[in-house]
Amino acid sequence: MRLTTASAPPGAAVPGGGSEAPPAPDDLASLRVVPARHRLRWAAAVAVLVLTAQFAHGLATNPVWEWDVFRAYVLSETIVQAVGVTLQLTAYATMLGFLLGTVLAFMRLSRSPVLQTVAWTYIWIFRSIPMIVQLVFWFNLGALYKELGVGIPFGPVFWSVDSNSLIGTIGAALIGLSLHQAAYAAEIVRGGVIAVDGGQLEAAAALGIPRLRQIRRIVLPQAMRAILPTAGNEIIGLLKGTSVVYVMAIGELFYQVQVVYGRNGRVIPLLMVATAWYVFLTSVLSIAQYYVERRFARGADRTPPPTPLQRARRLVRNVRSSAAQRDQPVPAGRTALGNREHREHVGDHGDNS
Repeated sequence: MRLTTASAPPGAAVPGGGSEAPPAPDDLASLRVVPARHRLRWAAAVAVLVLTAQFAHGLATNPVWEWDVFRAYVLSETIVQAVGVTLQLTAYATMLGFLLGTVLAFMRLSRSPVLQTVAWTYIWIFRSIPMIVQLVFWFNLGALYKELGVGIPFGPVFWSVDSNSLIGTIGAALIGLSLHQAAYAAEIVRGGVIAVDGGQLEAAAALGIPRLRQIRRIVLPQAMRAILPTAGNEIIGLLKGTSVVYVMAIGELFYQVQVVYGRNGRVIPLLMVATAWYVFLTSVLSIAQYYVERRFARGADRTPPPTPLQRARRLVRNVRSSAAQRDQPVPAGRTALGNREHREHVGDHGDNS
């Protein structure tokens, strides 16, 4: 909003030769409120709406999308099973990756130069090599080591097994995904632990609390507020990154979509099937991340803002209460009394003026 002054009467003397006199300090009635006009903002909003409508119209009318083929395959048994494989890879790689990453994070934070060096070297190597290269390497581990065994280092082997039969295709995929994820999870956990005030550990040590309990009961609950946003983003990235295991011929979502459109030639609608499932799964993970972050933020935020579900419920209650108030009849006597009181109130103001 802008405030402008009312124009001065003709012939009024204005310092500086102007045509308008400044209002008196107490004369607020001379100020005229003019709404600010955001022309560029409105133009940008209209352009975005037009482009969005045009894109939606193209989705609905362009026959190349073949929405009938999309509907036929999006909930088919083959695709649903492939989604299950994708979720299994994501869940197992997330658990193993963050467990190993937490260990690596505390190794980097330790005072031992050996542990620090080993952890730093691991993170450096596995963040430097692309995921697809790691997966192909673990898939061909049998060519490098024919057998894996247990025995004395640099001595005799007591028990051995064929590496291909022990690991397998799914095992190689899980190893590659987990080790790759652990390198990034280690830095995420380390950043969250560093964000905790060092005085917390000093106070816990002064109270005689054991080191492991300090980490489990004091450090990690506070570090989770800094860890969760980045960790949630990393898990979502891992969900989409599981599509890389198609090079190992594992029947996850993207590989199965490739197999189907390789048979029927319907590339665009089958890619839309994969897109729809990835968007749905990512949305579910984002919602779960929101509520987990909200839970761990209770110690810092005593009155968190309402959730979207709570806002929707409040809106429904407000609409219902407004509708109920409109539907209630007003007694005629009370209406007449209210009109008379209103007239008396206006009359009193007129006399005072």
